[in-house]
Amino acid sequence: MYFKNQKFLVAGMSKSGESSARFLLRHGAEVFIYDDVVSETINTIMDALEELGAHTVTAESFMDATIVCDILVLSPGIPIDNPLPVAFKKQGKTIIGEAELGAMFLKANTVAVTGTNGKTTTVSMLNSILTNSGLTSVACGNIGDPIINEVENLGIDDYAVIEISSFQLETLSSLRPHIAVITNITEDHLNRHYNMENYVFLKGKILRNLKESEYAVLNYDDEVVRNFAKHTRAKPVYFSINTRIDGAYYENGSIFFNGEKYLDVDDMSVKGVHNVYNALACVAASHILGLDKEKVADALISFKGIKHRIEEIGVVNGVTYIDDSKGTNVDASIKAVQTMQNPTVILLGGKDKGYDYAPLFEELKNSRVIHSVLYGENRFKLLNSAIKAGYISFSLCSEFDTAVKLSGYIAKSGQNVLLSPASSSFDSFSNYEERGDAFRKLVEGMNESFEK
Repeated sequence: MYFKNQKFLVAGMSKSGESSARFLLRHGAEVFIYDDVVSETINTIMDALEELGAHTVTAESFMDATIVCDILVLSPGIPIDNPLPVAFKKQGKTIIGEAELGAMFLKANTVAVTGTNGKTTTVSMLNSILTNSGLTSVACGNIGDPIINEVENLGIDDYAVIEISSFQLETLSSLRPHIAVITNITEDHLNRHYNMENYVFLKGKILRNLKESEYAVLNYDDEVVRNFAKHTRAKPVYFSINTRIDGAYYENGSIFFNGEKYLDVDDMSVKGVHNVYNALACVAASHILGLDKEKVADALISFKGIKHRIEEIGVVNGVTYIDDSKGTNVDASIKAVQTMQNPTVILLGGKDKGYDYAPLFEELKNSRVIHSVLYGENRFKLLNSAIKAGYISFSLCSEFDTAVKLSGYIAKSGQNVLLSPASSSFDSFSNYEERGDAFRKLVEGMNESFEK
């Protein structure tokens, strides 16, 4: 791609949009920038990009920009059926995302990870393994830095471990990882993708460019994921908790790869079945890469988990508060609930993502959750699902702050308060990180009040 002869419209001034614009400007492209969100943060970013030579596009003039510009670089937060990309598509013009732009120039050895849940943990685990093995590795993509920020830092002997979301896969076509990992697929983002067929199709796109010399690491216990092996030229390598398969598997409390023991699960710092699956995926990828078994095991044993995923953030008046703000869908919240060892009050709610909450409440009836506080934009949908499931131990409120305070009154010493919303954060927050940080701040405030 020759930047100096092409005009780019970068839509969405999130981290990925800003990074794309800076990369393009640095390489001499003419760049137009646009965001329909008005905020102090966005204005600051756009002012800084203007100083570097970018042209700001307003809400009134963005359709004119679709005529002037050759390529649209679309933020993953903007759906592909938004009027802006639709206008580009009607003109037969190219639409890419930041991940696609990064993939075009990435030289490093690549492991790409997608799936509904476990992506961030698996990427973080694998990045720790590579680093512990003495290799230069960066976790990027939907986690940490955008890919485009790393393409000029990583050489052909280095590693990029990339988390890829379904939003990014909408505009991604050039990525060809040496190893593609699919952790699992359950209902998520149906408000964006409309149905499971579309969602499954997008997840499968990560395998599209793989050749016979590359690898697809697939969850054997997930039928949808297992069947992806039929639709890729890559070599399938499976991982399973339930079955001794040709690949990575769990047996008698330990993780093996084709009969070779790697580690005992009880030695891992992070607990729960979901983390066993994540470790299995990492063992499979590590074996493919030929990494030292002892260094792989050491990295997995010492791995402490990720922020906002079943993270204990404090104890107030004997109640343990646990941040699982990353639990943005039903399956993730169920997995979080399954790790609870003490009676638990759970916080559920946010922005609806288009799926059925009944399976969640069915699970709660047979779990250590003793009460649910339903809050946020989707609280009445959660309420209806709870009633239909025969689940009756709940409270209802509108605001997040109120929900957190209410949970503190309900929980007793020795019990937990778990924030695992099974919902998007976008009714009140910019992302799940901001929601988790707000939760921590409220808990810290409660602790200060109690100490006084």
